[in-house]
Amino acid sequence: MSLDLDALNIQSAEGTALFQPLTLHVPAGSLVTVMGPSGVGKSTLLDAIGGHLAHGFRLSGTIRLNGRDVTGLPAEARQIGLMFQDALLFPHLSIGDNMAFGLPPGLRGRRARRAAVEAALDQGGLAGLYGRDPATLSGGQRARAALMRTLLAEPAALLLDEPFSKLDAGLRGDLRRFTFEHVKSRAVPTLMVTHDPDDATAAGGPIVALEGVIPP
Repeated sequence: MSLDLDALNIQSAEGTALFQPLTLHVPAGSLVTVMGPSGVGKSTLLDAIGGHLAHGFRLSGTIRLNGRDVTGLPAEARQIGLMFQDALLFPHLSIGDNMAFGLPPGLRGRRARRAAVEAALDQGGLAGLYGRDPATLSGGQRARAALMRTLLAEPAALLLDEPFSKLDAGLRGDLRRFTFEHVKSRAVPTLMVTHDPDDATAAGGPIVALEGVIPP
């Protein structure tokens, strides 16, 4: 498995390029970090790769996942997971029901789906919390639940958008280790955007600087 970007470029509605064309290879189990100044388009880059590019932006170049061109596919057909800096759990659902949203449609039967969620809760250090209200969990627990929900969908690639930025220093280190261990154990090609050099160092993979376009 791999995620490959070939001369990827994003332009605003006015036709201005956000950054220099980006060519990048992310192998299975590798975690590549993208860094750059605020406003250069790091989160917009992830939106484009995941198929969520906002109206008005224009994309050029090619996005390939395991050799398949997914550039023109809708988000739901790309099989690319996205984890934000906010856990984004549904407040009206239990932790278990939240995580069930990540289950692939091919997994059928209430018992099988419940077992898959319980296994993910256990792997995420959340055993016994299926029925808990998300509001009663700590920030670290919510973040782990969000990551496990994303992994339950069995993504072919994973995008991390400042995933640790809202956690305090102690939780940040723990969740970094937890996230990176799961990414590598599942051999998922992963692209992370961050402002924090410590995130990039802990990831242990290549660091790419997203460079803005210098106006003429």
